[in-house]
Amino acid sequence: MVEQVSYQLINKINDIEIRCYPELIVVSTVNESDNRSFGILFDYISGNNTSRKQIPMTSPVISSERIPMTSPVITKDNYMAFSLPNEYTIDTAPKPNDPSVSLEKIPKRTLAVLRFGGRISPPRFEKYSKLLKNELQENGIEISRDVFLLRYNSPFTPGFLRRNEVAIEIKEY
Repeated sequence: MVEQVSYQLINKINDIEIRCYPELIVVSTVNESDNRSFGILFDYISGNNTSRKQIPMTSPVISSERIPMTSPVITKDNYMAFSLPNEYTIDTAPKPNDPSVSLEKIPKRTLAVLRFGGRISPPRFEKYSKLLKNELQENGIEISRDVFLLRYNSPFTPGFLRRNEVAIEIKEY
């Protein structure tokens, strides 16, 4: 079973969850396609790092999708990141061999999250992003970044079984 990033549920507003996430250490890349990014990051956790160490996969996979959005930390298109297991720090994580892969520390933050199923596409991403933003605006919750995507399943999971979430960093709740 894949380890999931832990969080504390703070509140629920209709279908939106307000969550507090701890500091995360992620390995990330920016590429022309999700498939390429996933392959590069999977290669890193499979041992293409200075320690030649295999690292267990975690979920969700964080990405900015192929539309002009920003990730919660870095403003780049086609950004993808894997969270490393809790045992790693920025200093103890194996260094990447591939220069297109970076280790990053994402500080503790509060996110508003809307879950949905199925396969992801730019129109579906936009639909759920708008729903999330509208609900936050109606409830007077101030956002501090733009929407990004969290994916919980392998690429081989059938669409009807997939768990996806759009998330946005919000001001302290």
